[in-house]
Amino acid sequence: MPLSGRVAIVTGGSRGIGAAIVRRLARDGAAVAFTYASSEKAATELVDEISSTGGKAMAIKSDAADAAAVRAAVDQTFGVFGRVDILVNNAGVLHWSPFETFTLEDFDRTLAVNVRSVFVASQAAAAHMGEGGRIINIGSCNADRVPSAGGGVYAMSKSALVGLSAGLARDLGPKGITVNNVLPGPTDTDMNPEKGDHAPGLHDIMAIKRHARPEEIAGMVAYLAGPEAGMVTGANLRIDGGFAA
Repeated sequence: MPLSGRVAIVTGGSRGIGAAIVRRLARDGAAVAFTYASSEKAATELVDEISSTGGKAMAIKSDAADAAAVRAAVDQTFGVFGRVDILVNNAGVLHWSPFETFTLEDFDRTLAVNVRSVFVASQAAAAHMGEGGRIINIGSCNADRVPSAGGGVYAMSKSALVGLSAGLARDLGPKGITVNNVLPGPTDTDMNPEKGDHAPGLHDIMAIKRHARPEEIAGMVAYLAGPEAGMVTGANLRIDGGFAA
């Protein structure tokens, strides 16, 4: 139980990669608060699942595009559990559409959720963290490589996390807080199913010809959240089956 006594927040934690991260951190002993925007049933079921095995979990409805709601979720976690040790910025949106018809509303929401919420949550959580604090951002392999047309804005938002993570590592290092960026490749979720229409083309690019499992991404996050990763900071860690190789 390497995370026993620790408190984690996972944004966008009710489904997919986020839910796998919530399960793994709880399994490793952390009390986990996670946010969700609309999947209330999935969020409730996840809390019940973790509670049934003796873990601690709390679901908070919070739209990552709403800065005040993001801050409130961090404050609520601190109020309930009395500390914040780990923040996983997982909430994200994917708008992949032709440049000519990409709407300004989708552009603004992409940046609000994929970039601004990371800054807001990190600023709020770091105020409660001390030595050994962990901030882990979930980026994307598309920060390095865009495999088809229509992904420019999404790729830009994930590229922004590369610079933000490096800068925050410098800002927070003196407090003993690490900041890292995990870059998953194609992962078998509702957003990008392994049996989807685009999967064969993605596998053609990759060295390992399959999608990742959400649990594999969660394993990388668990390492960064744990005591053995105390000297890992400012890193961009790909887990993409060779997508960017």
